[in-house]
Amino acid sequence: MVWVAFALVHAMVIWLGFTGDHAASWDVDQLYRWWAGRTLSGQAIPGITEGWVYPILAHVPILLVGAVSPAIDYTLAWGLLVTAMDAAAFAVLVGRGRSRGRLSAAWFWLAAILALGGVGMFRLDAVTVPLAILGSLWLVGRPWLASVLLAVATWIKVWPAALLAAAVIAVRRRLVIVGGAVVVSVVAVAIVLVLGGGAHLFGFVGDQTSRGLQLEAPVSTVFVLMAMGGVPGAAIRYDEEIITFQVVGPGAHGVIAAMTPVLIVGMLAIAAMGAVKAWRGAGFAALFPPLAAALVLGFIVLNKVGSPQYFTWIIAPLVVGLVLRRRAWWRPAVLVLLTLAVTQLIFPFFYDAILVLVPAAVGLLVVRNVLLVALFAWVLVLLVRVPVPGRGTAARKGPAGSAAVESVPE
Repeated sequence: MVWVAFALVHAMVIWLGFTGDHAASWDVDQLYRWWAGRTLSGQAIPGITEGWVYPILAHVPILLVGAVSPAIDYTLAWGLLVTAMDAAAFAVLVGRGRSRGRLSAAWFWLAAILALGGVGMFRLDAVTVPLAILGSLWLVGRPWLASVLLAVATWIKVWPAALLAAAVIAVRRRLVIVGGAVVVSVVAVAIVLVLGGGAHLFGFVGDQTSRGLQLEAPVSTVFVLMAMGGVPGAAIRYDEEIITFQVVGPGAHGVIAAMTPVLIVGMLAIAAMGAVKAWRGAGFAALFPPLAAALVLGFIVLNKVGSPQYFTWIIAPLVVGLVLRRRAWWRPAVLVLLTLAVTQLIFPFFYDAILVLVPAAVGLLVVRNVLLVALFAWVLVLLVRVPVPGRGTAARKGPAGSAAVESVPE
C-alpha cells in the first residue's frame, strides 16, 4: 500500500510541475536546462569558468539529466531522477514494513512531498533530500557512509551542512563523521582546482551573503506589510541578476547587513546547546532529531532568503524523529505538513497576488511565516528538554553509547 502511494504521489507532483505554464518547475525547465546545455556544449562551466550560486557537485544531477535529455524532455527526466532517488531512500526507510516508526515516517514523507508540490521536486534541493535521509538513518550503523552522503549533499546544496554539524555533536564516533566529510570536500575542491576554477571555488558563499531581503523570508514580512500599507520607500522589487523578488523599505539596508551575523550567531548558539547536551551524556535518539531540526529551521528562519524549496529541508530531521520517537514527533510533523501546504498555496498559486499586494494573499504569507517561527520555537523547546542521564528519562542507547536508528524493530 505504501509503495502504491509512493507512485501516485510522485506522479501527481511531476504533473504539478507541468501545470500553470511550468511555474513550479521553471528553474529546471529554464535555468538547469540552460546550464546543462552550455556545459555539455563547452560554452562555459558555471562555478569553473564563471561565478555560480551553487557548489560544484550541483553539476552532477544537472548534467546527468542533460545527458539523457535528447531522448526525453529535460523537465520530465528531472522528475524521474528525483523519483528514483526518493525510491532508493524510501526502500531503506520502510525496510520490511514492520516498524510503526518507519512506516509513520514514510507516510509523513509522502504527505510532505504532496503538501509542498512541484516546487519541492523541481529544484536542486529535491536531490539532496533522499541523500540527507539516508545519511541521517545510517549515522550510527554506517557512520562513514552516512558522512559521505551528507557531505555529497552539502556540495550540491549547502543546507545538509546543518545535519553534518548535528551529527558531529550527537554521534559518538565523531572522527569518522568528520573524516568522511573531509574526504568528500577534498575531492570536490580538487575537481574545481584541476579544472581551473579556483577563483570561483567558494563563489556560492559570497553570492548568498551579498543578497538582499527576499520577498518570502520571515524577516521580510514587516517590509511586505509596510509596502501594503503604503509606507514611503517600501516596495517589492525584481532583481534581474539573481532572478528573484526582494523587498526594500526604511531600514532595509541595516537589516540586510545584520542578517548574516544573526544567522551565524544563531546557528552557533543552537550548536552550543546541542554540544552541552551531548557533553552531559544525551543519547543520539533523543538529541539528534531536535538538534538537526533546530539547525535546519535556523537556516530558514534566520535567513534573508526564503525560497519555497527551502522547506524540503525540514523533511529529513522529521523523518528521523518519527523513526526514533514517533509519539514525540507526530505533533511537530502535523505542523510541518500544514506549513508546507500553505507554502504551496503561496507558490505558485498566489504568488502573483502577493506581488501586487492583495491583502488576502499577503495574509497567507504572514500566516506561513508565523507557522514557521512557531515550529522553530517548538523544536528549540524540544532541544532544551532533551533528557540527560540523571535528569528525566535517559535515552535508549545502542552498543556505542548512542541510540542507533537501525536498532528500531522492523
